[in-house]
Amino acid sequence: MASDSDSNDTVAVSLPNREGNMNTKPPVWPLDASGTLTPPLLTRCDRDGREDGICCKDLKDEDNRTLIDPDVVRDVVIGLSDGLTVPFALAAGLSSLGASRLVVAGGIAELIAGAISMGIGGFLASSAERDHYHFMRRHTSARVQRSCIGEMEREVCAVLVPVGVDEQTCQAVTKCLRDAEFDPEVDANGSSSDEEAQLLRWKDQVGLTPFLLKFGEGMEEISKRRVYMSALTIGFGYLVGGIIPLIPYFFVSEAHVALVYSSIVTGIVLLIFGAVKARVTGAGQGAGGYIWGAVSTLLVGGTAAAAAYALVAWLEDS
Repeated sequence: MASDSDSNDTVAVSLPNREGNMNTKPPVWPLDASGTLTPPLLTRCDRDGREDGICCKDLKDEDNRTLIDPDVVRDVVIGLSDGLTVPFALAAGLSSLGASRLVVAGGIAELIAGAISMGIGGFLASSAERDHYHFMRRHTSARVQRSCIGEMEREVCAVLVPVGVDEQTCQAVTKCLRDAEFDPEVDANGSSSDEEAQLLRWKDQVGLTPFLLKFGEGMEEISKRRVYMSALTIGFGYLVGGIIPLIPYFFVSEAHVALVYSSIVTGIVLLIFGAVKARVTGAGQGAGGYIWGAVSTLLVGGTAAAAAYALVAWLEDS
């Protein structure tokens, strides 16, 4: 980067890449840049004023974990946790009857039915959430269309004022969002212009309606792909988690002996699953957080299995 001390103008810098070709980096202006051209907000940075010369966004935090999409984590946790606990509890309960063949038959039947049921449940839940969002979008859009500027300013203020935005800024934000929502270029029909086609494409994502939905109601649209992915993730997670407690019963004919191996294997997997869950969700802060995540998951699965085993044993004795 080369800068002129008189005009604060900044020019791009050409640097060789790995192949030896020259790459041009986008220009960067200081925060107090002034001159004939006003630099865009996104191109301003104070890295030249810092001693280390590093941009703020490039600074690393002590905990620099890359977390997984919380929706995916939720589906995986639902599928795996139910898969590890429900078939394990069923197998533990059936083990009191003494035959591993009976445990395997009942476990496989429950595993397949449970995976299908969990997948369908995830699909229906995501579809219902998607339908609810579309209803709320139509309802909010109609309310924005018939409301005056004063009512919209009150609603925007209700969202922004609690987080520290003053009323004057709220009014300016309302005007910008209202202009974006009712922009005549966006509402143009029958145009072949690429620019106007792009505006039509993003029409539902700009303006007061998406703002009030996202920040006022806390709602975001769920894509069709997400609906199907949720069903597959939950169902497959249940299938993978549920087969683990049944593995010892395929090799040990005595159900009581197989139950011991199943308990050990499932307990280890529950501990690992709990620690990994604490890691990817950000809940674990240090070794203590990972240990608590592992132990709490083990307690849930162990309690369910113990309750099922005790209930079946009591019914058999009675």
